Amino acid sequence: MQSLSVTIDSNSGFCFGVVYAIQMAEDILDEQGYLFCLGDIVHNDEEVERLQKRGLRIIDHAQMAELHNESVLIRAHGEPPETYQIALQNNLTLVDASCPVVLKLQNRIKTSYDKKDKIFIYGKHGHAEVVGLLGQTSNEAVVFENMAELLQHELPSNITLYSQTTKSTDSFYKIKGELEERGYEVNANDTICRQVSNRDKDLRKFAAKFNKIIFVSGTKSSNGKVLYQVCKDTNPNTRFISKVEELKPEWFQPGDTVGICGATSTPMWLMETVREALKGYNL
Repeated sequence: MQSLSVTIDSNSGFCFGVVYAIQMAEDILDEQGYLFCLGDIVHNDEEVERLQKRGLRIIDHAQMAELHNESVLIRAHGEPPETYQIALQNNLTLVDASCPVVLKLQNRIKTSYDKKDKIFIYGKHGHAEVVGLLGQTSNEAVVFENMAELLQHELPSNITLYSQTTKSTDSFYKIKGELEERGYEVNANDTICRQVSNRDKDLRKFAAKFNKIIFVSGTKSSNGKVLYQVCKDTNPNTRFISKVEELKPEWFQPGDTVGICGATSTPMWLMETVREALKGYNL
């Protein structure tokens, strides 16, 4: 019988924006025993469940509109201006845990919009952060997920380009380059979070060191999808799981070295649970 050699990537786990939001939530839960949160505090079902057991109540925008005289947490993804207006009308206290990187981006987009720039945002339709960004432009900016979709629009000769903070830097610059090759003038604002984009390089190094990689992430995480692909490209023996129950002993052989890593929305405690499960295997 042989146990597996298992290592967790020290660079994986929550980014500072998520750490900040969860810390704020936990402090208030300790004080008052419950807290309303607008949308999932993080795109990780296991972490959301942990906080719900402590009294976090997830609500949507329609439920918030019915709420009065309560505290509501705004998560790291940020919110459009309408959310703040509803809070004023309903006497809601907003606990604003919007990530500073996202807030800075919202302000830049608002400034561009006020200057009447033609704004295009590289991001995921309907993503919480993107909804907040669109709100800065009265929903007039164009959101696109790839070059093919962008080219379906009638493009102005001058394009102001922004990006959701968790997108791939490489993809952003490829889009900029291709637009310029097609003769457009591009004012490109690289607003990708460096804590996220640096993970790309670090993960490549990490994934190359092991026989097998277990990538742990919530299925709703955009960042998780991007980073999983980075791992898979580097090490084809990469498996995606969202919870420990999805592990299968038949994926492993005696003597395997296994690396565990995750998204910026993957809690360290979840990766540690996966490590303990793997260490319990006798192959």
